[in-house]
Amino acid sequence: MFLMSSGFGKLTAATALLLFLSGCTTDRYLMVEKKDLEALNTSVVNQGDQVISLENRTHEGFQALTRLNEESTQNILQAITEQVEKPTCPPAPEQPVCKVSDADDDGRADRLKGKVIVGEVEKFYLVGPGLVYDARIDSGAETSSLDARNITRFERDGSNWVRFDVPMPDSDDLVTVEREISRRVKIIQSSADESERRVVVELQFMIGNHRQQAEFTLTNREHLSHAVLVGRNILRDVMLIDVGKEFATELPDSLPEDSDGDES
Repeated sequence: MFLMSSGFGKLTAATALLLFLSGCTTDRYLMVEKKDLEALNTSVVNQGDQVISLENRTHEGFQALTRLNEESTQNILQAITEQVEKPTCPPAPEQPVCKVSDADDDGRADRLKGKVIVGEVEKFYLVGPGLVYDARIDSGAETSSLDARNITRFERDGSNWVRFDVPMPDSDDLVTVEREISRRVKIIQSSADESERRVVVELQFMIGNHRQQAEFTLTNREHLSHAVLVGRNILRDVMLIDVGKEFATELPDSLPEDSDGDES
């Protein structure tokens, strides 16, 4: 009994000593002196100021680097602009000029000599009845044509003649004309299925100062725009057409009144 009490007392004393030592150690590590805490705060503040100062210097350095890059870029672009010349286009090659020789001029003059230059429409004077029409000049027609109404064939002194009426310009009146028949022609028109036989007579006319006798077919042209059609039988070797032009000629002030049937 005494031995158990003695052992328990020793255990209790050892435990108390251990707790005492543990308490001393804990207070040593958890407790900080006031002067050490103030020094720590001062150090933290100083480090914060250093960080802010470093950030400011970094920002200033970045701005300076940006300005330097901009100035360098501008200098490089200006140097390129000053040194590089603008491209220039080579001069256009001179085109050869086609010159007409004197011989060509003489040949063209010979072809035009004695020929009447006419437009697509010309004043046409019909000798005999003494009527002036606006004639259409058409190189596509082989034979010239005149507007004729009431065409009647008859015989005179053993020859075939024809009597017909021609309209007076700007009037509903008609003038009767008689001529000997030169021949008859067969006309096939694209707008008609059947052919038409027309009487051909010789008539004297004037275009400008040019007077001529030529063959005309007689047909009713009342539905057409022009009473007279001048074809290739007149144009050939006599007239040249100035395409796109009208009334290139002028009739003389004095016009013949009668037709004797002879060419002059």
